[in-house]
Parts: sequence; structure tokens; C-alpha cells
Amino acid sequence: MATHKEYNGWFNYETWLVNLWMTNDQGSDEYWRETAQEAYDRASADTVCTREQRARITLADILKEEIESTQPDTEGMWADMMNAAISEVNWDEIAEHLIDDVEKEVEESEEA
Repeated sequence: MATHKEYNGWFNYETWLVNLWMTNDQGSDEYWRETAQEAYDRASADTVCTREQRARITLADILKEEIESTQPDTEGMWADMMNAAISEVNWDEIAEHLIDDVEKEVEESEEA
């Protein structure tokens, strides 16, 4: 099993770097915050996960899919290097960070 090396409080360098690029400019930061809010607003608790956990799982999948879909077409060693780096990203940690900042409504069942 591979080990990871924390970087600046994040799971690893790759996770920190992707989060940095996602939030480094206002447009991208707003997009991902809105996407996180939408994931939370659409999520609901089930027998396995809380609403917040379900939103985090959904958002992690969205993050991974959207970021990976923007990889440039390249071949050979550079493609392998990019794929190796992107495979190290902890999408769940980035999603959790974003979901922590969304506006959360208290549901009636949670108030009781």
C-alpha cells in the first residue's frame, strides 16, 4: 500500500495543488463553491449516509470527473506522469473542504 506525504495541511502535494488551482481565481472559486452548494442542496440523508456525507461523495465524483476531463491530449511519458499525479488526488478531502463551507439548512427532523 502506498503511503502519502502530507503537504501544507492537505493529504498530499497533488491534492493541495488541485485545490489551489481550483480556488486560485475568483471565477473558478465561485464555480466550485456553487457546485458544492448545489450538491448539498440536492443531497438527502439515507440509511448509510448523512446529508453532508452524501453531498461530499457526490461532489468528490463531480470534481474528479470534471478535472480529469480537462487533461490535455498528450502521449507517452508526459501522459503517464500526469495520470500518475492526478491519480494521487484525494477528491474526498477537497469535496469535504468545500462542503464544510456551504450554507446548511437545519431540517425539521434534525431539530427534534
